[in-house]
Amino acid sequence: MATTVLGTVFIILVIITNNTFVHGKFIEESHIVLPWDRTEKFTRLHYFFHDILDGQNPTSVKIINPPAGSGGGGFGVTFMVDNPLTEEEDIRSKEIGRAQGTYALASQHDLGFKMVMNFLFTEGVYEGSTLCMLGRNGVLESVREMPIVGGSGMFRFARGRGGYRSRIH
Repeated sequence: MATTVLGTVFIILVIITNNTFVHGKFIEESHIVLPWDRTEKFTRLHYFFHDILDGQNPTSVKIINPPAGSGGGGFGVTFMVDNPLTEEEDIRSKEIGRAQGTYALASQHDLGFKMVMNFLFTEGVYEGSTLCMLGRNGVLESVREMPIVGGSGMFRFARGRGGYRSRIH
């Protein structure tokens, strides 16, 4: 039986377009005309992320082991992922995209992973758009939050946060 880590993902994002200031002074002037108005848009997404670690078709595979003799705990172990995103908790529900990226155990003291993840949407109004998440995932915390640092398509210039809750099946 495959081990599946199922994380409910709530992503809140804000699309911004503003000028850059440091100490109240304008740094650089841009004459780029953006194809939308300068209002911020708030979007809340709710979907399910399925991280399948073993079985016949794992979606997360170990690509780097810690060096021999580096001590216990797995510090440095790295995984490559291509996980399904679904509308419902059941993995057989409609797939709306993929979570593609890496995560690596970056803490020597707890289960703190560095996650670099691109969420590619393959269905609906966001089809072809991506969100990029980069941050620390403290696996043993009941609720975690990681930053959204960008995106493409409908999520160009995205910023915000993603919240996770894990369930193990």
